[in-house]
Amino acid sequence: MWIILNKAMLNTKAARYKGRTDMRFDLIDLKLFLNIVEAGSITGGAELGHMALASASARVRGMEEELGVPLLERGRRGVQPTDAGWTLVGHARAVLRQVVDMKGALGEFARGIKTQIRLPCNTAALTEFLPESLGAFLALHPQIDIELQEYPSAEIVRLIMAGKADVGIVADSIDRGQLESRLFRVDQLVAVVPQHHPLTIAQTVNFSDLLGYPFVGLMKGSALQDHLDNHAERLGTRISYRVRLHDFDSICHLVEENVGIGVISETSAVRCSKKMAIHHIRLTEPWARRQLVFCMKDFDALPYHTQELIKGLSAP
Repeated sequence: MWIILNKAMLNTKAARYKGRTDMRFDLIDLKLFLNIVEAGSITGGAELGHMALASASARVRGMEEELGVPLLERGRRGVQPTDAGWTLVGHARAVLRQVVDMKGALGEFARGIKTQIRLPCNTAALTEFLPESLGAFLALHPQIDIELQEYPSAEIVRLIMAGKADVGIVADSIDRGQLESRLFRVDQLVAVVPQHHPLTIAQTVNFSDLLGYPFVGLMKGSALQDHLDNHAERLGTRISYRVRLHDFDSICHLVEENVGIGVISETSAVRCSKKMAIHHIRLTEPWARRQLVFCMKDFDALPYHTQELIKGLSAP
């Protein structure tokens, strides 16, 4: 399939200089270029597209010769798009999005065509809410694959604003600027303690009152744990970790063994308390009760399958 980008779309001096009114690229060219930009190197882009390096390099040279301008700045540490390259990135994403929309709108004809959606999300969404929600959605949409990526909420907003992600799930406590939002789930943070811990007499607890106890936390780099660490630093102290683990269930197991206390999603705490000797107490801080929301620049401009994902997973 050939894609014809006209002079007005790219608006490059080279196109006017050569007297060209259109440039012909196929979908493979556009996908390759986006892969190279994402990977930061032609080698990495070729690997993402399962293409030989020589073939990828030849395609890039062909695009640059067709346009008459360099699309990539080569350096020791990889490549970066030139101004013309960034312009091509925007149009390539739009073209490929339209192709996906076309496939989705064709309904029955699109079955069997695999589409991958990258969904950056915060810790609570990734570990507690999405596994169950995605099961039903993926069963109904066998042509869609989901790649989940964990980031702090603020970083997800930056990715979307920079055009590096179409949609993400973030806590509503952060500034989302002009991004659109749709409710995904409500996430209340709670302290989890052993059954006979002194804090069990409290109905609620301040985060500051927890900081004198040893913690069982999530691994370094976890969006939720980074969130808690930041609030501890604002209080002029640090969380003392006895051990860091990968998931809420593991945290609850060690809390039950009186290793330390933890701060996790209330949904996880309620589930774990049915099979473990633990107790949970709600945190009083406003930042501890969060709405998790989908955020995006423009819902109507999203690819068809991404719109279906948001519709399928949004809170009723």
